Formats: sequence, C-alpha cells, structure tokens
Amino acid sequence: MCGIVGYIGFRNAYPILIKGLKRLEYRGYDSAGVALISDSGDMNVYKEKGKVVNLERIVESHDCSGCLGIAHTRWATHGEPSAVNAHPHVSQNERLALVHNGIIENYSSLRDLLEKEGYVFKSSTDTEILVQLISFIQDRQKKDLEGAVLEALHRVIGAYAIAVIDKSTPDKIVVARKSSPLVIGIGEDNKEFFLASDALPIIEYTNQMVYLNDNEVALIKVGNNVEIRNFDNCGVKAEITEVDMSLEALEKGGYEHFMLKEIFDQPKCIIDCMRGRLLPDKKKIVLSAINMHRERLLRANRFIIVACGTSWHAGLIGKQMIEQWCKIPVEVEYASEFRYRNPVIQPNDVVIAISQSGETADTMAAFELAKKHGALCFGIVNGVGSSISRESDTGIYIHVGPEIGVASTKAFTGQVTVLTLFSLALGHELGVIGQVEYEQHIDELARIPRKIEEILKKDDCIKKIAHSLKDARNSLYMGRGFNYPVALEGALKLKEISYIHAEGYPAAEMKHGSIALVDEDMPVVFVATHHQLYKKIISNIEEVKSRNGRIIAIVTEGDEEVKKLAESVIEIPPTLPTIVPLLSVIPLQLIAYHVAVDKGLNVDQPRNLAKAVTVE
Repeated sequence: MCGIVGYIGFRNAYPILIKGLKRLEYRGYDSAGVALISDSGDMNVYKEKGKVVNLERIVESHDCSGCLGIAHTRWATHGEPSAVNAHPHVSQNERLALVHNGIIENYSSLRDLLEKEGYVFKSSTDTEILVQLISFIQDRQKKDLEGAVLEALHRVIGAYAIAVIDKSTPDKIVVARKSSPLVIGIGEDNKEFFLASDALPIIEYTNQMVYLNDNEVALIKVGNNVEIRNFDNCGVKAEITEVDMSLEALEKGGYEHFMLKEIFDQPKCIIDCMRGRLLPDKKKIVLSAINMHRERLLRANRFIIVACGTSWHAGLIGKQMIEQWCKIPVEVEYASEFRYRNPVIQPNDVVIAISQSGETADTMAAFELAKKHGALCFGIVNGVGSSISRESDTGIYIHVGPEIGVASTKAFTGQVTVLTLFSLALGHELGVIGQVEYEQHIDELARIPRKIEEILKKDDCIKKIAHSLKDARNSLYMGRGFNYPVALEGALKLKEISYIHAEGYPAAEMKHGSIALVDEDMPVVFVATHHQLYKKIISNIEEVKSRNGRIIAIVTEGDEEVKKLAESVIEIPPTLPTIVPLLSVIPLQLIAYHVAVDKGLNVDQPRNLAKAVTVE
C-alpha cells in the first residue's frame, strides 16, 4: 500500500525523493516523510500529515542537503494518520531511520520485549517497533547495519518492504522484502542507486532495475555492485531487468485528472495490448503462453480465476468466455477468501491470477497456494517484473502502461482484452470454436479501439447525464449475461470516487430483494445492449419504471424500445455479445468520473483507498 523511495549517490537526494513520492502517492496519501543524512552528517527527519505537498511546505525552511535519503508516503494500517505516525521512524539513539510498507503482525510482543529493555515509543505504529529492534540488536550484538537488519527480520512475523539508513555509516542503505514489492534502480557505473516500491518514481533516472525477491536483504553502496543475501545469509546473484516505460505515461498530458486521461487512453491501450497477438490479416491469434504450455492447457480439467476488486469483475467475464469457447469449467474466487478456505486444487487445474499491479497481497498468496498443489500458475498482470509475474509458470502482460488513477479503468479493459484473446485462442486449439466464429471475433476485436473512440466523443452528453446523479445517495446497476460484470464494475467505480452507495446486480435478481429500494429518488443504471436476454432486461426496466425509478440505460445504437422507458440513454456502437463489455463499460467509467468532479472530490486519490493493495 505505502510508497517507498530512496537515493544514494552524488546528487542532492531531496528533489529526487520528493518527485518520487508524488509519483507514488497513488499507493497512499495519509501522510508523508523524508529522512536525509545531511552534508554535515546530521540525520534530518521531516514528517507531515496529508499529502506530499504538505511535507514540502514544512521542509522549505530547513536543511535538506545530503546525497543519501529515504522517503515514504503512507496508507495507514496501525495508528491514525498523523505526523507522529508518519514514516520514516527513528531509533531511540537517533542513529537509524527506517521506512516500511507492510504489516508487522507480532509487533505487540516485540514492543513488550523492547519496553522491558527501556525503549520508549513515540508512535502507535508497528513500524517503529522494527527500527527499535534493529537498533537494539546493533547495540547488544555489535552487528553492522546489514547484520542487525537480517537478525531482526528473523524475529519478525509479517509482510514488509523496508529501507534503513544509519548516520554513522552514511555510505549505504540496507533494504529487504517479504511479500511487499521493492525495486532497486542502478545508475551508471554504480555511481548512484535508487530504490522504490515500483519503477514509476525512478524510471527517469535509470531503466536498469533489480527486483528483490521474498526473503532477501540487499546492501546498496556507491561504487559497488548490489549485494543480495537471503535470510539464511547466503549470497544471491542480482538479476538486472531492463524496464521499458515512457515518461509521458506518468504525466497527465493536458487532462485534468489521470483517471480521465486513462479513460481516453483506452483505444491506444487496447491496440498495444493486442499488438503482435491479434493478427487480423492472417486470421489468427498468437499467444506465447499457449504455445509454451499447450499440452498442459489443453489437458486442464478446470480453471480457477483468483482476483480482487476490478480484476475480479474482469475474471467473471473471462469465466463466461472460457466456458463458452473452451467448454472447460471455470471458478472465479475472491483471492482473500480462496487462500483461507482450504480449497481443493488439483495438478490438472490452471489457476489464473489477475492483478493490475501484480503485487496484490491476497492474490499473490492464493497463487502461492496453487503452486504448492501443483497447479499451473498463469498470471495476467500489468506490472512488468512484479511479484505475480515472477511467480507465474506462464502468463500474459496486458501492456496498458502505468495506471496512476486509483480507480482502475484501462487495466480493466486490458484484462478483458487479454482474457478474450486467451479464450479464443485456446478454444481454437481445442477445436471447440468454429473457424467462422473465430475469424468473426478476430475481425471485431480489431475494430474495438475505433468504436471506443466513437463512445468517447459523447463525453459531453455523458457529463450532462452524470450531473443528474450527483445528489443521489444510492443507486443500482443492472446487467445480464456478459453485461452483468460490467454493472458490478460500474457500481464499484461510482462508489470508489464519488462516495455514492451503489450496488450491481444481475437484473433478474432485482425482484428477489433490491427492488424494495426503488422509488423516485433511486437512479437505476441498466446496461441493456441489444444482445442475449435483451427482451428479459426490457421486462426488468418495466418493473423499475412502474415503481417510478429513474432509469439511465446503456443501449446499442438505434435502440428505440429502451428510449421510451428511460430518463436518459447512452448509445454505443453495435458489437458481438461476448465483446460488448469492452464498449459498455466506457460510459460507466465516464459517469463515475463526472459525478465525482461535479461533487468537487479528488478523483485520482479517493479517500481511504490505495492503488496497490500489498497488505491484507
């Protein structure tokens, strides 16, 4: 959840750290802080509640010199958001400073132990326990910083990515990870190093990255290669990955918010997602994941999709496609429940983990459980070099570029695109889908980016419809078939950024409870395109209409029947029923965005949410 940045080298660290924190604010924005070892050798620590700009204001009049520093932007777990609870945390002897992403589960017993040794704690966080423990081990066992960190981590239970500095040894940073991401950026000739929770804050300085694995500690020292040891104190070779990422993708590009930019990026993103995979001229789909694991995929008895939030909604669409085109049963599981309910997993199962960041803690844990049972682990992620991508036996990157807005948009359509390609390709290999249907879907997928552009041209019209929703306190979203998960996703988007309570349902389920909520103040959004069960959803709309509910509908161009019943309609181009989620979700994303803007809310950083959920 939280964001970590660090620097050691020949430049002034502070500007690099602050810029890095701003790029990581999507991971948490409850508070922020920085620790610098100044040119005079002092440890200067500055912390403030709220966003990084608040931190900048208090640092302006203080010493921010130094070529070594660590910084942090927080999403609170233990302890309320405050300057005292903000990271970095400092040891009692004021030698050490530490930043941490994760949760120390046995912090209470460690705190009791340290208090008996005379340690006094200033904060109510689990992180402060860790820095005091490292300091305690340093003093009692006379260990160097890296040795003390390694010893401390043997006593800790939990998840973490940490970075620690010691003002008595201002030439090094020690970092470690377990279940939370951490990447080290390597400067030219090892003259400088960068570290961060992901590559976004450091890509403008270097594209040479080392991704730490679980249970590894690294010593970063100018002039030396990165030294990595596992928790058994055995040396590990540092594998350098060259990361390809555009700086342009990290800027708003003239849009008011990242979310709006990312919505409008979707035509290009889907083209990038399909590039080299969808070959319309040759009427084929080529996926290396299938080519490399063909026999095992063809022999699969069952697919299990594990995901959270928006990715879970994409998984529901994937389930329908795999079952329709491959005739293989599919289960879609919340990763957080799957990992704890002792699920039955067989070696002939394929477990698909879907995650934008590739670092979602629950999804990663579910993946690890599947691996222990011998299932084929298949990752669908956006984050290159992420934990899930490295733990996968195979998989597919969605290649939609960095997604900065906390509410996922282009990652959803990227995930659905990849699931469509995978389902079609596997169904074709299995001989289940006919050649005519296969080629028909290939041709239509190639047209989807242009059709999304047509929908985006209706933004002004959608904005007016959204304005009529801004004072609503509750809303319902309804869909059927492939549009049911789209209704779930539309409701989630509205909840996430406008704070209006919204629930998604299969439209036929409305009469089994939720119709009791319908009155003249209740907006009901129907995804009612001209596809499967169209006549059935017309009946559901009639049920709402007869109870004076406000009806807003997403319909296929030329639809006249729904227009007679609805307060407002948004038309989308015609497409195949299996592909319609890629179009029908776009107006729902725009509705949520414009409602939130109308309400004057922070669209990119909604309250209480963070982008990468790396803790339970």
